[in-house]
Amino acid sequence: MSLKQWGTGLLCCSALLLTACRVVDLDENGKPVIPPDPNAKASFANQTPAQIAQQTWATRVMEQARDHALDASALHNMAASAKGESFFVKARGTVEKVELGNERERVVTFTLNDRPVQLQVGPMIRGNAIRDAAGFKFEDFTNQVQFAQLSKAYNREAVKHLPAVDESWQQQPVTVLMAVTLRNGALSDAAALDLQRETP
Repeated sequence: MSLKQWGTGLLCCSALLLTACRVVDLDENGKPVIPPDPNAKASFANQTPAQIAQQTWATRVMEQARDHALDASALHNMAASAKGESFFVKARGTVEKVELGNERERVVTFTLNDRPVQLQVGPMIRGNAIRDAAGFKFEDFTNQVQFAQLSKAYNREAVKHLPAVDESWQQQPVTVLMAVTLRNGALSDAAALDLQRETP
């Protein structure tokens, strides 16, 4: 092969290589940004609990809650056998009492299956009902701390989407979408996801 032919071949190979190469974006530090593998298992290792809550609120919480929430009858049937399990529940009832005395922990009490339910409406919501009803598992996270903090992040996210509740809601019919924990036949840590006052 002559030098001219060798050079032509080299140019052809170089052109093919450049055509096959894909330009990779660089981050602020000049390092390549590797696109995520669409087949890889979801990982939250590099996200804060607040980021996870914000990014997954619509799909992991609200969409699941609206599509798969238990009604009052199904909740009643689950109560006897559930041992610390959390569920999404949709129910209708009448607000018996609105407790606004504690500025951090406001509670709406309504009757469900002939029992009073104390529904947390914020600004502070306690418990893990939202996180656990959404199906998150400890093994999805880097450590126990991140897993625990996700509950708090979800509880704070829930409050952002709730209407302001005051004494005028008392004795009014409502539709409630909530996350609850069932333990030993009793309902606890009920956290409001959506609360709508209906026309009497």
